[in-house]
Amino acid sequence: MTRILGIDPGIHGGLAIIRSDDGATPQLVDAIDVPVVGTGAKERVNVLLIQEWLLQHKPTFAFIERGQALPRQGASSGFKYGRSVGSLEAAVSLCGIALEIVEPSMWKRFFRLPGKDKEAARQKAIALFPTAHQLFARKKDHQKSEAALIALYGLRTSQPTIKTYDETPVAFEITAAESAT
Repeated sequence: MTRILGIDPGIHGGLAIIRSDDGATPQLVDAIDVPVVGTGAKERVNVLLIQEWLLQHKPTFAFIERGQALPRQGASSGFKYGRSVGSLEAAVSLCGIALEIVEPSMWKRFFRLPGKDKEAARQKAIALFPTAHQLFARKKDHQKSEAALIALYGLRTSQPTIKTYDETPVAFEITAAESAT
C-alpha cells in the first residue's frame, strides 16, 4: 500500500493524501485546508498541526505544486506566500517524506483542466473520488481538490524513489587527521 501526499501550496492551500493498493483504484484518505495560526500580516502555516497530521497518515511520497510569484502581487503578499511554501516543504521534509516539485501546467494538462479554473479542478476531484465528495462540497474547497489531483498526478506519472538516511549526503566530512584526535 502506497500513500501519496499532494500539496496545493499557500497560506490558504490544501493537503490531500491518497492510497493506492497494488493496482486498485486510488482512494482519497483525507484532505484538509492548510492549518494556520495568527491573523492578517501575522498569519502563518501551523507546521506542528501539519506534522501531527502527516505522522498520523504516514505518506510515503509527497508532490507539491511549484510556488511562484503572481503577477501584480505585492511584496508583502509574495513574501507571505513564499514563507508558507517553505514552511510546507520543511514540514514534509522533517517528517522524512520524499518530496517532488510539480509544475502547475503539467498536472493541469494531465487532467485536461483549463488554466486558472478552480471549479473545474473541484469537479474533476469529485468525479475521480466520488466516495469523498463531502471533502470537496463547498466551492472554496478547490485547494483540497487541487491537492488531491496533484497527489494522483504524482502517483500516475512519477516513479519516486525512497531515500534512506544512509543515502543522505553528509554536511561535512571528517578527514583522517581529524578523526585521529
